[in-house]
Amino acid sequence: MARKRNPENDLVVSSAAAAAPARRKTTAARPTHSPTTAEPVSPVVSEPKKETPNPETVAAYNPSQEEIALQAFLYWEARGYQGGSPEEDWLHAEEELRTRALAAK
Repeated sequence: MARKRNPENDLVVSSAAAAAPARRKTTAARPTHSPTTAEPVSPVVSEPKKETPNPETVAAYNPSQEEIALQAFLYWEARGYQGGSPEEDWLHAEEELRTRALAAK
């Protein structure tokens, strides 16, 4: 049986069978990561800007870091785990929690 050398891989070519076409390697770049969920990614939607309440009345309630972190995470999650700024999410979450506490009084 005759052997044909191929730099990509060794192929055995038999005289009784037709040779299979050589496979080419793709040159397209592959993504380095894939989404962690099977759900389609939704487009980023910015939330409407709300009128800020009086800082003196809002400052009366100080939410815990855990509450703020959870709310900021929920903003990130709502955006499909993409885009945005953690600092902006934190400040927005802090403001919203204080506003909610004020509205509940």
